[in-house]
Amino acid sequence: MSVGPSIACVIFVVLMSAAAPARAHRLDEYLQATTIDLEKERVAVQIRLTPGVEVIRAVLGVIDGDGNGEISQREQRAYAERVMRDLSLVVDGQAARLRLISATFPSIGQMKEGLGDIELNLEADVPAGGGNRRLAFENRHQRAVSAYLANCLVPGDPDLRITAQRRNEDQSRYEVEYTQPNVPARGVPPAASWSTVTFWTVVNAVVLGAWGAVGLWRRWAVRAAATGKPIR
Repeated sequence: MSVGPSIACVIFVVLMSAAAPARAHRLDEYLQATTIDLEKERVAVQIRLTPGVEVIRAVLGVIDGDGNGEISQREQRAYAERVMRDLSLVVDGQAARLRLISATFPSIGQMKEGLGDIELNLEADVPAGGGNRRLAFENRHQRAVSAYLANCLVPGDPDLRITAQRRNEDQSRYEVEYTQPNVPARGVPPAASWSTVTFWTVVNAVVLGAWGAVGLWRRWAVRAAATGKPIR
């Protein structure tokens, strides 16, 4: 099958775009890419921070506090906590506290060559909620020099289904709406529960009615025995 010149050109452009490095970015920006993984009772957040070579000095000035050319464990922890102070996570209008799970830092030499990513893995407990949920994430870290990306992974739990996503212009704020089909809305029992309640209400009524009939029959039997009259 022959391919026309215009179609071949389009295919070439698409292939070249796919082959380009996924994390390529401007040298004068601090790229902060966030991915969010949803679970029913937990949210995992991963942030990859990649400073461009033209902003690396400013970024390292914050990370390498003593200026000795190395990033110590204490400095890594301090910077991770600094980033976390600039983040917010809200689920159904309630703030969810993020906690640090792990932090990985490249060497300063790698960062100066534009090869190293700082990777922070965070998580937060999700407050109890209903079947329709909304999560809002905001990153305010180093806003003057930063470029942001935010996205949500396809949930591994088949009960969770993403229904909408919204981002502001620079993607520093990201919102996602999702559903939990097997979780009822707060204060509203599911249809199955109503059926169960109805069933047991009927059972209880039958049992109580039966006990009442047995008691009445016993009273009649005692009266008949005392008077010598048959039970009618």
